[in-house]
Amino acid sequence: MTVPTDFTTFMRNYQDMVYSTAVRLVNNEAQAEDIAQDVFLKAHEHWANLQGSPTAGGWLKTVATNLSINHIQRYKKRWSFFSDLVHKDDDGEREVEFAAPDTFFSEMDAAERRERLEDALDKLPEHQRVPLVLFHFEEMPYEDIAKKLHVSLSKVKTDILRGREALAKILIRRGASHEAFQP
Repeated sequence: MTVPTDFTTFMRNYQDMVYSTAVRLVNNEAQAEDIAQDVFLKAHEHWANLQGSPTAGGWLKTVATNLSINHIQRYKKRWSFFSDLVHKDDDGEREVEFAAPDTFFSEMDAAERRERLEDALDKLPEHQRVPLVLFHFEEMPYEDIAKKLHVSLSKVKTDILRGREALAKILIRRGASHEAFQP
């Protein structure tokens, strides 16, 4: 995407991405709108550097993610901590993985899959939804998530694991096909 030379066009081009990043994290449309507005206020302050920059979209996504996390940490109740959930094997600790088989959404088109997933994400508690979104949608490594959220690495892994399990249960209850799916 070529970066436009006027700020209004720039904002229109990126407003959906900024808003969707924020709403996935804070799970509140009004708060996400406020965060998106703050993102574009910051973008306006840095317009001289962003104008014509091919990395402007990435910058906006990072700012939206950071402001969303700051909002959660500032205004939401503190995280409740869970015990570590790791398996021990001969090589030491390893992460517990939980993934749905490819057939889970096989009978739905992409729009319906996305709608169901977004709806199910909305039902997750914040301490599970935020790390899941950062890991799967923002492709952030576990270590970076832990640093950004100011929690332990094991808490991030536990919350992502439990979030995946909870997400799968919500999707199953809502009728997604689940051949040989074990939450």
